[in-house]
Amino acid sequence: MSKLRFKVVEEAFDRKAIPVEIPEERPEAYYAKYVFNRKKMFEYLPKDTYCALVDAIDNKRALPREVADSVADGMKRWAIDNGARHYTHWFHPLTDGTAEKHDAFVEHDGKGGMVETFSGKLLVQQEPDASSFPNGGIRNTFEARGYSAWDISSPAFILDKTLCIPTIFISYTGESLDYKTPLLRALNAVDNAATAVARYFDPEVRHVNSYLGWEQEYFLVDESLYSARPDLVLTGRTLMGHESAKNQQLEDHYFGAIPSRVEAFMLELELEAHKLGIPVKTRHNEVAPNQFELAPIFEEINLANDHNLLLMSLMGEVARRHNFRVLLHEKPFAGINGSGKHNNWSLGTDKGVLLFAPGKTPMQNLQFLTFIANVMAAVYNHNALLKASISSATNAHRLGANEAPPAIISIFLGSQINEILNKLENSDTNDLLTFGAKKGLKLDIDQIPELLIDNTDRNRTSPFAFTGNRFEFRAVGSSANCASAMIALNAAVARQLMEFKVKVDARLAAGNDLTHALLAEIKELISHSRAIHFDGNGYSDEWKAEAAQRGLDCETSVPKIFDAYLNPSSVDMFKQTGVFSELELQARNEVKWEMYTKKIQIEARVLGDLAVNHIIPVAIRYQSVLTDNVFKLKTLFPNEKGDKLAQLDLDTIERMSAHMATIMEEVKKMVNARKEANKIESEREKAIAYHDNVVPPMDIIRYHIDKLELMVDDEMWPLPKYRELLFIR
Repeated sequence: MSKLRFKVVEEAFDRKAIPVEIPEERPEAYYAKYVFNRKKMFEYLPKDTYCALVDAIDNKRALPREVADSVADGMKRWAIDNGARHYTHWFHPLTDGTAEKHDAFVEHDGKGGMVETFSGKLLVQQEPDASSFPNGGIRNTFEARGYSAWDISSPAFILDKTLCIPTIFISYTGESLDYKTPLLRALNAVDNAATAVARYFDPEVRHVNSYLGWEQEYFLVDESLYSARPDLVLTGRTLMGHESAKNQQLEDHYFGAIPSRVEAFMLELELEAHKLGIPVKTRHNEVAPNQFELAPIFEEINLANDHNLLLMSLMGEVARRHNFRVLLHEKPFAGINGSGKHNNWSLGTDKGVLLFAPGKTPMQNLQFLTFIANVMAAVYNHNALLKASISSATNAHRLGANEAPPAIISIFLGSQINEILNKLENSDTNDLLTFGAKKGLKLDIDQIPELLIDNTDRNRTSPFAFTGNRFEFRAVGSSANCASAMIALNAAVARQLMEFKVKVDARLAAGNDLTHALLAEIKELISHSRAIHFDGNGYSDEWKAEAAQRGLDCETSVPKIFDAYLNPSSVDMFKQTGVFSELELQARNEVKWEMYTKKIQIEARVLGDLAVNHIIPVAIRYQSVLTDNVFKLKTLFPNEKGDKLAQLDLDTIERMSAHMATIMEEVKKMVNARKEANKIESEREKAIAYHDNVVPPMDIIRYHIDKLELMVDDEMWPLPKYRELLFIR
């Protein structure tokens, strides 16, 4: 192998696990150590201030400005006591990452010195530059003003000696430039709509909260090997590389023993996460080699999303201390599973009732079916939008493969729920339905049986599956901001519940009793959304054909998938729920198309460079070795024997030449396609051109490079191979 490759592979295989200092205390002693939670608030804030802040958080009210100064003073004292020297407004721009600008706690004291101070004005609002973040044309470069504003519902925290204050980020004219603003709007919309419906069953319900439990999948690669792969460094995935003879086919990695180096990384990550109040709980090996997963306890969505973004940043820092690099790309390696971020989503009242959990009484089960039916209808009505919410240039490599949901949104409910819905849809409300004792179902009131939790199998091919008391949105990509999917889902469900409430109230006004009014509307929703139900194999070609016949969105081009955001039904839904204005939707789609183009553009440039400046020269060098050998063989054996002995090398030379010629031809085609696409002014049309004309040559180039990898002398190949990248312990 090449000297560089030999060196980095040797370093990777020689590394040992780095010891982690484990606190003597149990987790509860240091959990949320660096979080300004209610315990810290109670300690550092005056009683009146504490009560006012807690009341504003619990009742979703704005905090009075006069209280902000007192909160800021207490927060500053707590931060300084814990070593903080700076503060920052921490927000989520449209980059799938986070942003922060640090300021010190210092001001002139008027006597030639400085004093540490932090006012309510600085806590509540700041003015970051809005021109240099993705904005879809809302802001011009010469119109830089934007505002970040404190989100009181997500507690401040200390990271690397800096007080981080979660905030929203909006333009000077009020449009959202981030993920948190529309997420909070969507959560408010579903709270109001779901609360109104939940009060049919319990008039004392004040709020309905949305909960999220994300499952973060990721790969770990040794840092030295990572540094020797320019494609990994610049794009997050390998743009070339032949499959290893052994990858995941033995199914021996999933839930297997965690390698010692990885376990040390996981342990330190958990310790740091717990100090920041991130309730990580589960860890295990995933299906692919060097692929892993961690998951937290469920939290309210806004907080859960903040924690996921914070964790992704934390993962990178901790990994480097263990000589690893974290890969969050959805498909960093071809031929093996990619990584998702399953979003387990549920709704629950402020009285502790989960609305997707079957109950013990008829009314509890009627409530369960009410919310299940409305979710089905929302997903059916907006299946194209939900697919758009999880689509990206990176997730496109994962969706549709034999490891992840297809690029078609459907709902898996399981045999029992399907049976109930079918009987409910096709029977009169006065019929008495009974179910076998094996399932434990018994009807005590009009078609509403006692239901059991987790009485059906799971369907891992479903992008949106019911799993007992929640839905698992499995199509979300590992590098994504969870907010994108949660905004679309909660807004769609909110709009559907609003319509449901109007129709039920109309039936009540016409003299129907509550049970019959609800059942009648539930039956309508079941019939309306029948096409979204699918409990079979989502990976099959038969399903793709059937889904198209059912009228579900089957588009696979990511740039065209984004069109769903601007469908009239989507625009109306977002307007009615107050989540997005039409201007904000148009701007966000401009960002989505632009980001798609830029990511493909970077990959194409990296691939062209590697092909022309790394792979082709090495292949030519090896060809020269073979050519020299042919000459020597024919010199030693100047007859038919020499020709015969040299034929193997001659065949290899010819095949290599064919591969190299194709690579050079496709690189030229790819470059020209990129140049032509760059001339297009429309971001949508440019993104489509990149998808249609730039990506196909990239796939061909990769195919031929991977063939060369099998032919060129291993000692010459310049880049670490899959067998080296994926099996470091």
